[in-house]
Amino acid sequence: MEYEQLGRTGLKVSRIVLGTMNFGPQTDEADSHAIMDAALAAGVNLFDTANVYGWGDNKGRTEEIVGSWFAQGGGRRDRTVLATKVYGNMGGDGEQVWPNHDRLSALNIRRAVDASLKRLNTDHIDLYQFHHVDRHTPWDEIWQAVDVLVQQGKILYAGSSNHAGWHIAQANETAARRGSLGLVSEQCLYNLAERRAEMEVIPAAESYGLGVIPWSPLHGGLLGGAVRKEREGGGSRTNGGRSAGALANSAIRAQIEAYEDLLDKHGLQPGEVALAWLLTRPGVTGPIVGPRTPEQLDSALRAVELKLSEELLASLEEIFPGPGPSPEAFAW
Repeated sequence: MEYEQLGRTGLKVSRIVLGTMNFGPQTDEADSHAIMDAALAAGVNLFDTANVYGWGDNKGRTEEIVGSWFAQGGGRRDRTVLATKVYGNMGGDGEQVWPNHDRLSALNIRRAVDASLKRLNTDHIDLYQFHHVDRHTPWDEIWQAVDVLVQQGKILYAGSSNHAGWHIAQANETAARRGSLGLVSEQCLYNLAERRAEMEVIPAAESYGLGVIPWSPLHGGLLGGAVRKEREGGGSRTNGGRSAGALANSAIRAQIEAYEDLLDKHGLQPGEVALAWLLTRPGVTGPIVGPRTPEQLDSALRAVELKLSEELLASLEEIFPGPGPSPEAFAW
């Protein structure tokens, strides 16, 4: 496994990030534990979760599964860089939604941290991430809450997710005025088929020293051999996931067909190339993979060893041209 420092911090994390969103809803506890054991044995040390994972009436279940894995001992917690998130309301479906039980008020951050620590069976969270921007809470309030939690030893670093470039700038300028460390990472939607983050989010992250952690690196399965699986009678997850209906768009379908044909000529697997491409991108620490099976984890791990030629990178750029940085992406 290769390791990269997370943004401007001294923290070293694996270039593949284990996402746990499927643990509970799609993968049972025993299989989830087996996947985490395999990931740790392969050198993956950054595990990503969120308080809302488990979804619906089972919100928090994923954190509980990670916590029960830590409880097995064997150095599991010490060798893991643990990342979780806060923002969404933790009430179950059909329950009354109370004010101050979601978003990023100091009150909810304090409540949510303590609840996550209990579910995760640990005394601290290494990377505490804001799952979405809160347009109604000032950054001074957010950093006040974070500073207290750092002083208490409950969290070590703060990161963002799904923030715009100007949100990153606003957050870290406010932190600098307070003498706080500020955001050290941004978790954003970024892959070969969805490159809008290159316009402002990634340049902002690089400028402020944030490590970029892309989520949905296969774009909901679209970049994982979707056309091939469709022809073979598979691809049910792709057809029902984030990329639902994408292949019905003739332009997108033509891109994916060209992508898969290119990789067939090189004898390469689409999903592994999509991950390996992200590892070549400036500012990227490592993509999040959310395996439902050990076999999917093995495929993701192979991407770290895959070196893409300049010729192949150029061909990928022709198929999936990026927007370019702002303002040139939309102006002169």
